[in-house]
Amino acid sequence: MANTTSAKKATRKIARRTEINKARRSRVRGFLRKVEEAISSGDKDAAAAALKAAQPELMRAATKGVVHANTASRKISRLSNRVKAISA
Repeated sequence: MANTTSAKKATRKIARRTEINKARRSRVRGFLRKVEEAISSGDKDAAAAALKAAQPELMRAATKGVVHANTASRKISRLSNRVKAISA
């Protein structure tokens, strides 16, 4: 357990940050799930729209440090390839 006042404050800050990061991560997962569902249903237009909505969310999470920038880019790249494959 934290003894000093600064350590107690740091613990409070970490707890607040953790809640915010959990919410952001959950939000990103929701957007990704919508893209996955649209891809699996084979609906090209819905998949493209879901991907367009998911891209800024993923990049926002990357800039906030919730996910690594390369991870976000990789996910966007792979999803966009899968969406493109539906139309082919």
